[in-house]
Amino acid sequence: MEENNSWKTKLKSFVVQCGRVWQVLRKPTGDEFKAIAKISAIGILIIGAVGFLIADIMKLVGKVL
Repeated sequence: MEENNSWKTKLKSFVVQCGRVWQVLRKPTGDEFKAIAKISAIGILIIGAVGFLIADIMKLVGKVL
């Protein structure tokens, strides 16, 4: 019986928390959206460059050994 009540309480708490988040949500302005897009693109490029460098280093190490 306690287990049944526990998951119901957790679910109700989760729904209440979701409601609070939903109340403070708002659509980003154009400038905010552009800034988020730029930062995301820069992050993707950096991660890609690091992956590319690691792959090149691994190829070089493979040829040497």
